[in-house]
Parts: sequence; C-alpha cells; structure tokens
Amino acid sequence: MEKQRDIEDVVRALGYLCLGSRFKRIGERLQAGTQQILARLDTEVPAAQFPILAAIDRLGALTVGEMAQALGVSQPGITRSLLQLCALGMVDIATSAEDGRQRVVSLTAAGRDLVMRSKAGVWAEVAAAVAELCVDLDGPLLEQLSTIEDRLAETGLKDRGKSHDAPA
Repeated sequence: MEKQRDIEDVVRALGYLCLGSRFKRIGERLQAGTQQILARLDTEVPAAQFPILAAIDRLGALTVGEMAQALGVSQPGITRSLLQLCALGMVDIATSAEDGRQRVVSLTAAGRDLVMRSKAGVWAEVAAAVAELCVDLDGPLLEQLSTIEDRLAETGLKDRGKSHDAPA
C-alpha cells in the first residue's frame, strides 16, 4: 500500500500573493456550510443567491443596477442570478414604468415566504455559526485566515453556533 504524501497548502504558504484565492476558498467553504444549513428549508435556491433575496427584502424592489450596487457584484452576475431566481419563482422581473430600459426586481409570494422562513431560523443560525468561527480572532490577517480555515476543517459551519441563541 502506497503511503500518501503530505502536500503543502500552496495558497496558504504563498501568503499575500494568493490572498484573493484564499478569500475565495474560505468563501466557498462558508457557502457550502450555509447550503447545508439551508437544506432544512427544502428549497432549490443556492446559498449564493440568498443575498439577492435579502437585499430585496431589506430595500424593496430594486433595478438590476441598484441590486449590483447594493451587493457589490457585476450587473452580468446579478442578471444571471436573477434569471435563475425568476425560473425558481422567487422573484419577478418587470420593466420599469419610469424608464423602459431598466428592469425592476421584486419578491414573489414564494420569495417572500422563503425569506420569512429563512429569517425565522436559518439566517440567525448561519450568523451565529460564523460569529463563533471568528469569535476570538486576533493578530495578523494571514494568521486569522489560517485559524478560520483550521476551525472549518475541524467543525463545519452547520455544527457551529447552535448554542448561541440560534433557533435549532
């Protein structure tokens, strides 16, 4: 039986040179953990698209440009996500009455219901889990990122934060 080599984590080892890749990697792990928590909602909406639903819930109907600005994401990226959410019946996309060149996005009844169910439990659980993950971080940024990665490897997001006033 061949012994498996210990392979260096190159992204971690290269430090600031790969900071963007490292943030992306951590973000992907957080989204995967969030998706596991969201599975209780029995929805096809991916975790990555919940910020869109939250933005509309928080700010009301938005144009595609306003949505991109509110989330700090490119308009083409927002448009792709909105088309997926529209296909799932979560949002309605209509032409603006004031400016026919703009599209206005609002939540459908199903979208409002999903947001309400999310706010009632899983969003608080996700927030508590991430807060627990980051609770005592201190020191240089790269060390903090290492701690976050190590903690995620030890205990996934869905198994964190349940004892911090988050609904079970």
